[in-house]
Amino acid sequence: MRTINPDDGQAAIEQWQGGDTSRPVRATAVRWSLLELERLLPGRAVEVRVPPFGAVQVLGGTTHRRGTPPAVVEMKPETWLGIVTGSVRWSDALEDGTIQASGQRADLSAHFPLL
Repeated sequence: MRTINPDDGQAAIEQWQGGDTSRPVRATAVRWSLLELERLLPGRAVEVRVPPFGAVQVLGGTTHRRGTPPAVVEMKPETWLGIVTGSVRWSDALEDGTIQASGQRADLSAHFPLL
């Protein structure tokens, strides 16, 4: 994933929070926040996927290089941005099925809201 200027990423998050759900805004907000998560939680133990915009590997421990990682978390962009900004609680999204999480260390709730 290409690096996104932090000012552009923050602006996209703010636009999304203000109701702009256009694809370019969502894409920038999701990609930038995934890169922030990767920066804050370096490692390769858990893969976080937010299709169609991106995926990152985070958390130290098990090093993953090929195939499916030992832990995978996947959700839609709207859920991701809600989790990142605190408008959606991890436990609620997990309970209602909008987050699919499997494997050890897939519970990332302690790291949100991210912003």
